[in-house]
Amino acid sequence: MKNIVATLCAVLVLNALSGAQGITPNPAPNTVLVGADGKFESAPDIAIIQFNISAQAGSAKEAYDQAAKQAEAARQVFRANGIDPKSAEIGFFSVNPQYDYKNPKRKVIGYQVTTSVSVKLKDFFEIGPVTQQLADASIGDSQSLSYTLDSTDEAKGKAVADAYRRARASAQALANASGRGLGELSHASVDISENTRVIMPMPRRTMAMANQAPAPTDEFSPQKVTITAHVDALFELK
Repeated sequence: MKNIVATLCAVLVLNALSGAQGITPNPAPNTVLVGADGKFESAPDIAIIQFNISAQAGSAKEAYDQAAKQAEAARQVFRANGIDPKSAEIGFFSVNPQYDYKNPKRKVIGYQVTTSVSVKLKDFFEIGPVTQQLADASIGDSQSLSYTLDSTDEAKGKAVADAYRRARASAQALANASGRGLGELSHASVDISENTRVIMPMPRRTMAMANQAPAPTDEFSPQKVTITAHVDALFELK
């Protein structure tokens, strides 16, 4: 009777998790398939500042020259804060004609040059001066700040371990309910993801800012980076 109950429980779980990733459901006797989510939170060690450079003029050359001036101003901001401009990365670069859509012939009335630039900072105290100086120099039409980890290998391993612990606990509970013992892990699949959130800058209170009101995020801590993992595990039943 216990064997029948255990097999029936295993079949029910396998059917319920028929959409599990990486494991083909196989309602074999004396096995149980469980799935569980795990996570690991860590303080970030990398800040990413991203901004767009955009210029529009009557000719492509004029727009290009204006964008080039903004790019050089950005490089000067980086150098002033001890950042190598070569460490900045370009995400895309585009030159697009602008049309007069009120004109049936859609005459070209100008050109727009746009590029996306991002730079990684390990010293979080550089965030405030860099973002402020970019804004003061009218570089780019937007800025965003996100936090991440330089290396996520250790965090991923801890998230997977947490998910596996939860999966094994569920399998153990099912085995106990059916009067069986939980055997060895037969097969498993893992899915990992990193949750990166974009937040506002956190400037440092420099001497130049001493007489200014605190920034909205002043003295707040960077939001933690969360690594999540899902584990589907197939166990044998004793």
